[in-house]
Amino acid sequence: MPTALSAKLSKRINTFTTHQMKQIFFSIFLLLLIVACKNDPATTTPVEDHPTSAAPVKVPVFSKDSAFHYVSQQVAFGPRVPGTDGHQATREWLVNTLKSTGASVKEQTFKAKTSTIGEVRSANIIASFNPTYARRVVLAAHWDTRYVADEDITNPDKPHDGADDGGSGVGVLLEVARLIQDNPIGIGVDIILFDAEDQGSTSGGSESWCLGSQYWSKNPHVNSYRAEYGILLDMVGAKGAVFRKEQLTGVFFPAKVSNIQKVYNNVWALAKGMNKSNYFVDMYTGPVTDDHFFVNLNTEIPMIDIIYKSIEHPNGFGAHWHTHDDNMNVIDPNTLGAVGQVVTAFIYNSSKAPL
Repeated sequence: MPTALSAKLSKRINTFTTHQMKQIFFSIFLLLLIVACKNDPATTTPVEDHPTSAAPVKVPVFSKDSAFHYVSQQVAFGPRVPGTDGHQATREWLVNTLKSTGASVKEQTFKAKTSTIGEVRSANIIASFNPTYARRVVLAAHWDTRYVADEDITNPDKPHDGADDGGSGVGVLLEVARLIQDNPIGIGVDIILFDAEDQGSTSGGSESWCLGSQYWSKNPHVNSYRAEYGILLDMVGAKGAVFRKEQLTGVFFPAKVSNIQKVYNNVWALAKGMNKSNYFVDMYTGPVTDDHFFVNLNTEIPMIDIIYKSIEHPNGFGAHWHTHDDNMNVIDPNTLGAVGQVVTAFIYNSSKAPL
């Protein structure tokens, strides 16, 4: 039996007009449609009040075995002394290997007037990734080997393999190039392999060394070339090698020293955070005339040098330096891997923003 309330409601409904009933049904339909859309994730786009923070840069894993293989391939060509068949064969292989990574490759040829082997035709090899990007960094090494193993006791008049002195830095950079191909990076990277670095002499003075970097720093491959920083790799593959920061006070003007020191500190701090302090020791050594010296001297690019400078050995560079012991037996994949992973992490992290 209907109650008094239901009878009242029935009476009220019966008094609605047809137009009013249509308005009620339309309102109910619209309300249900809105609720359904809000509950359907496929038809809505969430709106955030605040933008999300940038995702961390993914750093690819550096392969120490691949770098070791690149070193052994260079050594297989024999000594890479400018003007020799081994030098020419290595040059062709380096160019082709870098081109295979998708880089834009240039060969910067020049006449190197050495104090030891006379005038020789030489070539800096430059591989550019993201060549149109304004923000750029430089990674460098030298690819020639010394004309004689003049620190060797037995055969000082014959050339040596140069597995560490020349080969190791190039091997690391070739692996970095391969990684960039497979893992696009948000910054321009120029890998420069300097020629005619190791043909100097004591009597010729400091400017008889590093002829390739001297030429490039005065004649860059791009007009008005600029880069945020540079990292040079020289002798980065030996067993037991450790790397120390360079004390440059008094070598350049204070402002330039400060800029270079900032790069050193940032790289070594990153290495510490990656548990690589057994390789990257937070100590200083004296300055060394290497390719980075002339880049710092002639340009505004603050370039550091990751190089094995031994404080235990009298020659300052380890027992194998400029001897026939500088062969594949001295190369440790773990050393290559430590240096390569730190450099890789540094360039990928710095791609987020300037230092």
